[in-house]
Parts: sequence; C-alpha cells; structure tokens
Amino acid sequence: MDMLEADPEVAQSLLGAVYTSAGREIVRQSVTDIYANLQRAIDLRRPLCTASGRCCRFEEFGHRLYVTTMELATFVYELEIGSWGDSLAASRRAWKGTGCPFQAGGLCGVHPIRPFGCRIFFCDSTSTDWQREQYEQFHNDLKKLHATLSVPYYYVEWRWALKVLNLLHTEPA
Repeated sequence: MDMLEADPEVAQSLLGAVYTSAGREIVRQSVTDIYANLQRAIDLRRPLCTASGRCCRFEEFGHRLYVTTMELATFVYELEIGSWGDSLAASRRAWKGTGCPFQAGGLCGVHPIRPFGCRIFFCDSTSTDWQREQYEQFHNDLKKLHATLSVPYYYVEWRWALKVLNLLHTEPA
C-alpha cells in the first residue's frame, strides 16, 4: 500500500507544503539552479539519449520516479502558470495507470519542467555508475535546500504525488 493512500495526514501535509512552497520564488529559483547545475554535468558527460521515450515507461525499466517537495512545488507552479495546460489535460484524460502520464507520442509533454529523476536517467548503459553518483550528489543538494529554506522534506513517488495534488486521474478500466 502507498504511503500517501495509507496516511491521509501525510497527503494533506504534502499538499500544503507543495502549494505553500510553489508561491515562494526562492524555492523555485533554487530548484531551477540545481537543474542548471545538473545540466552542466550532463553536458560534460554527454550520455547517449535516443529520445525514444523508453525512460518514461517506468514498469518496463523496473524503476519508480521519486520527487521532493521543492521539485513538486516548482513543477506545480510551472504547470499552472506556464503553457502546459494541454499536457495536464492529456494526463487527466488518457493516463492508463502505467508509465508517465505526461508522455505523449513517445515523448515528454513537460520536458522543460520535468523532475530531477527524469533529467538524470539515461538508457545509456555506459552511464549507469555516473548517473548514480550524480543522482546522489544533486539529490543531497536538493535535500539540504529543503532545510535551508525551511521547506518540509517529502520524497515521494511521482504518480502518487500527482494524484494527491489532483493533477492525475487514472482512467477507469
């Protein structure tokens, strides 16, 4: 059973923390800065990306995507004020319960605002160790920012968080 489904108080606390943090420019800018630093590391390493969309099919790769409170706050802010309405509507309308709800036509429908875990994952088998090291480093940076900026730290599965934030609805079977 999912932590958020099992504990409505945790879900409510996450919801409040995300929306409170989304309104803080320093939170959003800090996440944007982390993402920019990560992109510089990616540019130096140059892992292979074939833009196949395979990385969005979580079950196929046997992985799950986790996000922090600050990442969710930044994503929610960008999704709601940006030009992402079509991606949000598509995720609510067509998601079948597997993979990423924002994948459309094999590609990421929210690529510029995607979470950290999406940014660091590459199908390139030669970059596995590098990805792990970068993930640990940048995730630790994100975690420290939560403390520095007094943002409650949650580290939750992406799709469950989207449900809690009412950004995702599973299509009936």
